[in-house]
Amino acid sequence: MSSDNLSRRYFFFGSLLAGAVPAAGFGTVPSLRALGYKPYYDKLNVACIGCGGRGGVDMNDAARTENIVALCDVDLDRASQELKRYEKAPLYRDYRVMLDKEGKNIDACTIAVPDFMHAVVGLACMQRGKHVYIEKPLTRTPWEARLLMEAAAKYKVATQMGNQGFSHECHRVAAEIVWSGAIGDVTEAHISTTPGTHPTGLQELPPEESVPATLDWDHWLGAAPMRPYSSWYVPYNWRGFFDFGTGQIGNWATHTAGPVHHALQLGAPLSVECVGIDGKSNITFPNHATIRLDFPARGEMPAVKVFYHDSARATDTDVYHVPGMENETILPPMDNLADKGRPTAPPRNPGQPPRPRPASNVRVGAGGPGVRVFGEPGTSTQRGILTGNGAVFVGTKGIMATYNRGEGVWLLPSARWKEYVLPPQLLTRSPGHMTDWVRACKGGDASCSDFSISSPYAEWLALAAIAFRVPGKLEWDSKNLRFTNSAEANKYVRPVVRKGWELKV
Repeated sequence: MSSDNLSRRYFFFGSLLAGAVPAAGFGTVPSLRALGYKPYYDKLNVACIGCGGRGGVDMNDAARTENIVALCDVDLDRASQELKRYEKAPLYRDYRVMLDKEGKNIDACTIAVPDFMHAVVGLACMQRGKHVYIEKPLTRTPWEARLLMEAAAKYKVATQMGNQGFSHECHRVAAEIVWSGAIGDVTEAHISTTPGTHPTGLQELPPEESVPATLDWDHWLGAAPMRPYSSWYVPYNWRGFFDFGTGQIGNWATHTAGPVHHALQLGAPLSVECVGIDGKSNITFPNHATIRLDFPARGEMPAVKVFYHDSARATDTDVYHVPGMENETILPPMDNLADKGRPTAPPRNPGQPPRPRPASNVRVGAGGPGVRVFGEPGTSTQRGILTGNGAVFVGTKGIMATYNRGEGVWLLPSARWKEYVLPPQLLTRSPGHMTDWVRACKGGDASCSDFSISSPYAEWLALAAIAFRVPGKLEWDSKNLRFTNSAEANKYVRPVVRKGWELKV
């Protein structure tokens, strides 16, 4: 494929990832102010909703260049370190009260709360005209993802999903390799995640316990129906429960599927099916599963089948053996483009303080020190087999693999990669994921994971989560947001919320 054809063929999608010019252009400072933006030399006033764990990373990242003016968190213990660091900012337990009292002083909000509250909190902020940075996964259900995209368009705010791999150099190089024709037409792709450290495969609800004094359990539940508190939910481990989280789909597949979604220009799938499962549960995500999604042809790109290998281990009976690569290490190392003369993106989490080192006899999982660990984190690697966090593209002319959030990329076999020359840069490069959003908030280009891009992506990831719960091949009607052949699956397309918490754009 010539570079001219490549540019014409992918210009539209490339311009989406690069960001669009505001309707009024870049213009003068007065024109940006008239549109509700701040000039670049003014700092944003940012409110942080969810300050512990990942929320603390986002808060510190935003604080490198902007003002932190208000904080909200329901778990004072989990967020204690970050709350102390910004103790001069007013602290709230209810984000609605914070928005009412501090709204005139808030330009934008970072949102890092459990998955089931992303849409609820994000919508409330956008309805008040606040720009939003919402952590991945964007939403728990496909209906909520569509809702947030519609809300962002209606309220004309800058948005970003916190899947920082979209901003990485290797992620963009992966797309450019595919678009150059180096591996031919891709008709099959495989996405993999490591096992998590949250509960999986539970056959009964966790035991009821007393609510800690530092936790506002009612506000933690938010829109979700009331239930007894258990330390199995809070902190962090809520992500393993269907009612609250998205399992490893939200934890890691949102990252590892990113290069596949972007490079293959995926839209809505025609169908989704769980083709293998271990530890099936009606309460939590399973111990392991494989999901198949079938996507139609897109422009000149052929139809493609995408397999998601959840919590993959080399010992799984359905582990993916990459064809012809029995002696190859499948996933590339991180930031591996130096030998190709390409710099990598800025550090992923420049605002993240170092974690305290735990004692050698203490098990620490993905939730960090002090969080209960379920199962065994991580997985061993084996040549020729796809395990770990990454993806494999199978093309008619070759195979490509990406690592983690799209932070490493190479062609297989290694001998081919050694001699390979990268294609010309087509996409613009990111200044960093948070900075990308801040720039959009001030009237610059739309961010690379703006909801117009990340909402359709979040929709099909949420469909994969539904397939864990409902057996059989589920036919998806994207236009009408429903499955055409399963009333059971349709129960999970949108959330069940408490009275008074209904969502409406």
